[in-house]
Amino acid sequence: MIWYTQSLERFMFIAYAIVGGLLALALAASATFSLQRNEQIVASMRKVQVPDSWLPRLAALKAAGAIGLIAGLWITPLGVAAAVGVTLYFIGAVISHLRVKDYELAPAAVLTLVAAAALTLRVLA
Repeated sequence: MIWYTQSLERFMFIAYAIVGGLLALALAASATFSLQRNEQIVASMRKVQVPDSWLPRLAALKAAGAIGLIAGLWITPLGVAAAVGVTLYFIGAVISHLRVKDYELAPAAVLTLVAAAALTLRVLA
């Protein structure tokens, strides 16, 4: 039974490393594009009525999430906290789209699910 539990925890950790790493990569890219004021990012933010002045703060949150997810490979509570924060961030993004009746929210919805998966995997690992 102990062997089974250890194997399951190892599998969950590897799954978290993959999911968390890919999510961190997506967050880092998104933060970079936000700071560079990429046309698509700016247009999407304007569509959901996010002021341009918020872009650096939102980019900082994404970058912090990316760093926390990676650091969470070694420091479990930090990985859990980062995954919670990223999940809440993307829930907020989905709500922002729904609030203005913008139903092109697939990217935010998918990232919400990926962040929730990362959270679940980190807790189970």
